[in-house]
Amino acid sequence: MMSNFQKEKKLILDYYRELDSAEHGDVSTVLENFISKEYVWRGFHPFNELSSSQEVSKIFWEPFRHAFKNMQRRMDIFIAGNNEIDGFKSVWVVSMGHLMGLFDNDWLGIKPSRKMAFLRYCEFNKVENGKITETAMFFDIPHVMMQVGLKPFPPQTAAHLVQPGPMTHDGLLFEEQDAKEGKKTLAAIDFMVNDIRTWKKQKELPLVDELRRSWNEDMIWWGPAGIGATYTIERYAEQHSGPFRSGLKDRTFNGHLCRIAEGSFGGFFGWPNLTLTPIGFMDMPSTGKPSDMRVIDMYRREGDKLSENWIFIDLLHFWNQQGIDILDRIKINP
Repeated sequence: MMSNFQKEKKLILDYYRELDSAEHGDVSTVLENFISKEYVWRGFHPFNELSSSQEVSKIFWEPFRHAFKNMQRRMDIFIAGNNEIDGFKSVWVVSMGHLMGLFDNDWLGIKPSRKMAFLRYCEFNKVENGKITETAMFFDIPHVMMQVGLKPFPPQTAAHLVQPGPMTHDGLLFEEQDAKEGKKTLAAIDFMVNDIRTWKKQKELPLVDELRRSWNEDMIWWGPAGIGATYTIERYAEQHSGPFRSGLKDRTFNGHLCRIAEGSFGGFFGWPNLTLTPIGFMDMPSTGKPSDMRVIDMYRREGDKLSENWIFIDLLHFWNQQGIDILDRIKINP
């Protein structure tokens, strides 16, 4: 049996084609044509939650397009599926990659380089009756800061680089897919989520052995700027998973708003996914109070386990709740 989300995929591809080619003054019209009047857009700090296509155009897209000239959308993953969280009732389309352009004008107080720059992004779009009714668009603003030489955080534990798409180069699922493969991917993601929900197995198993339950040995974790990317289970445990667990306490899992899979790819987002109290996380100062963490995870499955993971964490929002305004700090300490 094949999955069939071709209508929803076509809508989003048409939307991207018109949005990406629109002149500055036409962006709002494009959004109005594709987006429902009843609409929720969720984005990273400082954009947060917006409630109309006009707001999204004025507050996010128009300033971004003014800053990033000749923008290209460079997709690495494109999938669609039914949302497990609402009993597989709603259909969501997911796109992940980079928005690349010539960084010619100020954006969020980040001084332009007049060189190529890449904004890592992942976008979940809910499609109902031929319109987009909800969007979660998460993007790595600190990654842009680091591309122009800024240091928004202390030295990160893993590698900083412009992150590629899947090693297999097969993440753009424009055609129908075998539904059985999507079910396998969703099962692998569900197992991993449930296995680490409370971190209790940390007391029962060495971390690397716990991770091997869900991950292939040569896994790659493509993390956000401030943490970085890491390769193999042992280095993942050393450079992210271990520091993450030791640097945060009182972990509360708040659940996801959407979780889908198609073919060998899948992912989820929450708003927020987690609530945690930092105790040395990222070598940043903290207050002892909890912070919410908004996250998108995208995965590639190989066999019965996961092999690649692209992570988008709203670190600006997380640290803002601790009284640290990263956007303001870069203006003071460039």
